[in-house]
Amino acid sequence: MCLMKLPWQIAISYLVDLKNQKTKEQIENLLQNGKHKELRDRLCCRLTFGTAGLRSAMGAGFCYINDLTVIQSTQGIYKYLERCFSDFKQRGFVVGYDTRGQVTSNCSSKKLAKLTAAVLLAKDVPVYFFSTYVPTPFVPYAVQQLKAVAGVMITASHNRKEDNGYKVYWENGAQIKSPHDKEIIKCIEECVEPWNGSWNENLVDTSPLRQDPLKKICDSYMEDLKKICYHRELNMQTNLKFVHTSFHGVGHDYVQWAFKAFGFQPPIPVPEQKDPDPDFSTVKCPNPEEGESVLELSLRLAERENAKVVVATDPDADRLAVAEQQNGCWKVFTGNELAALFGWWMFSRWKENCSKDADVKNVYMLATTVSSKILRAIALKEGFNFEETLPGFKWIGSRVKDLLDNGKEVLFAFEESIGFMCGTSVLDKDGVSAAVVIAEMAAYLETKNLSLAQKLTEVYETYGYHISKTSYFLCYDPPTIKRIFERLRNFDGPQSYPKFCGDYNILHVRDITTGYDSSQPDKKSVLPVSKSSQMITFTFQNGCVATLRTSGTEPKIKYYAEMCALPEQSDRAVLEEERQKLVEALIENFLEPDKNGLIWRSA
Repeated sequence: MCLMKLPWQIAISYLVDLKNQKTKEQIENLLQNGKHKELRDRLCCRLTFGTAGLRSAMGAGFCYINDLTVIQSTQGIYKYLERCFSDFKQRGFVVGYDTRGQVTSNCSSKKLAKLTAAVLLAKDVPVYFFSTYVPTPFVPYAVQQLKAVAGVMITASHNRKEDNGYKVYWENGAQIKSPHDKEIIKCIEECVEPWNGSWNENLVDTSPLRQDPLKKICDSYMEDLKKICYHRELNMQTNLKFVHTSFHGVGHDYVQWAFKAFGFQPPIPVPEQKDPDPDFSTVKCPNPEEGESVLELSLRLAERENAKVVVATDPDADRLAVAEQQNGCWKVFTGNELAALFGWWMFSRWKENCSKDADVKNVYMLATTVSSKILRAIALKEGFNFEETLPGFKWIGSRVKDLLDNGKEVLFAFEESIGFMCGTSVLDKDGVSAAVVIAEMAAYLETKNLSLAQKLTEVYETYGYHISKTSYFLCYDPPTIKRIFERLRNFDGPQSYPKFCGDYNILHVRDITTGYDSSQPDKKSVLPVSKSSQMITFTFQNGCVATLRTSGTEPKIKYYAEMCALPEQSDRAVLEEERQKLVEALIENFLEPDKNGLIWRSA
């Protein structure tokens, strides 16, 4: 319908609804300068729910994060929740935010959170609005603790500084997934005109329906953390020192309090990155997953302070990177390597502390399907259950809740992009709890004269080496991305997937986008179909599993490759060489970066 109008008509219609002078000026300037294509790009498509809710650059337009799109999204959520919950106005809604902001569009996470709350308060919905910035995990935790029907966190996590986001949690404490996302989008389209009161961000300060849950949730969260603390006395006595960087985000105070809850001395903060800074002034990219290049300040501080371990939380503190000093060098662990350590730790602590009548067959660990299969190997040997989900913690969180509701015990879950869930107090990835758990693990291992890296080797030698490589290419042209994946679906002819990748024989192909899986008798994928994203997995004869997929939040084609060896295959160098050759074949034969103009990862 929008495309039937001329760009200037759309722009004028849009301006009527705007009260933010900065975003208004952006549209007016485009209109005056006759930039009709950019006007169409900004105004003729709407944000949709991806892997992590709504996420985009801050600025004017329906495909950007701004005051109006946040108000419209919240109005849609209100309409949907009103249909789903008869007790919506008794149970209420949780709103949290991080420290992002942008002067040019007059958008900040706090302001957008206030507008989110205003829409609901104006409709007589009680709102639990945090009085200051909080880690993302606090919102799903609060939804469950306060028995709210849903919650929103305003954050773009580790994305570039220009971005912001709108992350929605359901009453179960997990991120929303289908059909809720699609139904909310429909409701947004039904009520795009801002309601009376929706712009009144002052309602947060004046409405009796607003409560500040900060102290209650923080105290409760720190108390719940102690459920996964097993060596408090040891923590109090350790001489091990830790450095923590919060990447200019929200994590500093909360990680300090978490270490205190575990009995540790506080970690040493990186002073230049301790306090919130929406410009992320000391890093090119606020993503600790990028490795040593972005951990520079924390590593140098650790060397000066003789600290052995660095823990880094991303700007909204839901993900964790870890580095360990070894003989003057630093090892930055991958998400998959950390998962091997967490998996060993959480199971060994369970085994040591469980009751006599506890049944290992009642115990579960989970991972997304693009993550390492190391938990599967541990589960096979130790007797507990392992399950895979689609990529994204929304799938993990929902499945964990189902398992808990059916009397199962879930110890750990993860995704390879340094997202970890230790215990089940929060049904989402949580960098704060993961940081203090890894610290306790390191302190315990030191009493055994082991480093984290040495223990990782032990884990692999016990359960089999799982050597993975994860990286990505940037691609800003959606038709190119579609062409790459359609070629793979019609490789040797129509509806024919490749049987080889260079010299490597392919045993099975699974295409989550179409629901095809050649390993199943009926050729149908066990995991749910996800038509909104591209994802194809290849299982090779040599034991390697490789996946190509698009990112739900960034213009990336990601690739994941892992050699899954048996314990007796212990020559790591041979396994790494084989994996590297296969990755090169995967890139050359399936992605064709030069031909498709793909941009190699720079870090």
